[in-house]
Order: sequence, then structure tokens, then C-alpha cells
Amino acid sequence: MTAQSSMEERLDDLVDAIEGQFEESGIAYELNRAFGEVTLQVEAGDWRKAAEQLRNHKAFDFEELIDLCGVDYAAYGQAERADLDIGEAGKRFAVVCHLLSLSKNVRLRFRTFCENDPPMVASLNPIWNAANWFEREAFDMYGILFEGHPDLRRILTDYGFVGYPLRKDFPLSGHVEMRYDAEKRRVVYEPVKIEPRVLVPRVLRDDNRYAGRAAPESEGG
Repeated sequence: MTAQSSMEERLDDLVDAIEGQFEESGIAYELNRAFGEVTLQVEAGDWRKAAEQLRNHKAFDFEELIDLCGVDYAAYGQAERADLDIGEAGKRFAVVCHLLSLSKNVRLRFRTFCENDPPMVASLNPIWNAANWFEREAFDMYGILFEGHPDLRRILTDYGFVGYPLRKDFPLSGHVEMRYDAEKRRVVYEPVKIEPRVLVPRVLRDDNRYAGRAAPESEGG
């Protein structure tokens, strides 16, 4: 048996286990299998219950949470930032984590969409301790709240930071700027002084391959 066929067999077993155990537990789910990976999506209300199944049930044994992150799906599939569309209610922010079963040698992508405003889901920290700092980062960058987290506070930005920098509608220039004030002997925050801008090139440059050539005549001209 080749390594590829062995992996496909393990994924077959994983899909069968999810379909069997989750239907028995009454957990609504969606499965997507592509490029040698399986993605499991559940409703926000079943997020922790599903995680407990994946961690503790012998059919899964996902002992390790590899990582967890937030995703902002605003303007998903759109090319122009100027046409930013926040999207459908409850379908903008998602939480995605990657799980590893060491005993079964298989991985799983696990996702849910936040349904509240502000966005909120249950913390996975009681199930996998590794979720602690990952959830703090998702809160810091996207403003996603994790219910039941033991210490949910910013982890990458400063305590006085305004907004959530990885949200699609966060201005590139930010809301405030900071500098060290020698007289006050501390860092101070001030309104940002540069004009907001979008980093999308909108300048049509001349193509020197056509330098000196006459413009094509229009039909009938």
C-alpha cells in the first residue's frame, strides 16, 4: 500500500466516523473533502460539543490542537476594496482550527461561523489548553469573543490600541498614531495625521513597446 492510498484510507475512516457519531449525537454539520484534506463545519451553538466529541471519542482521538485563527469573510470573492460588502448577517467572522490525532495519524480542519454581534463562540481552552493564546490573538486581531476563556485580553497590540487590525474594514492607516513624549516620559496616542488610502495600483502606465506607433483607426474611420 502506498503512502497516498494509506492517507486516503485514513480519511475515509475519519469521514465515516464523523457521519456516524455526529448524526447519533444530533450535531448538524457540513463536510468538505478536497486536496487530501477534510473540513468539518458546525453551527456556533455546537462548537464546544463537537470539539469534545473530536477530543474524547475513541473514533477520533484528536489529542492535539495545532492552531486556531479568526477569518473575516467580508467582501469574499470581490476584487475591489472600494466595493467592500460586509456580507450576510452571521456569516462574516469564522473561527478555524486544525486538529491532529497522533494515534490515528490524521488531521482535520474544524470551522464555525460566529452568529452574534459582537462575534462570539465558546472557548476551546477547557478542551485543548493550546487554544488559550490562539484565542487571545483572534480576539486581538478580529474582535471575536470566546465565552469561557480564562484571560481574554489583547496579546499582540498595545492596551490602548483602537479597533481590530485584521478586519477587512480596518483602515490601513489605523485610527491613532503613537509617539514617545519626552516631557511626559511616556508613549502618547494622537489622531492619525495621514490621509486614508488603499494600496491598489490605479495608475495606467505607458507601454514603451508601442512607443511611436500610431493609434489604431476605428472601424469606418
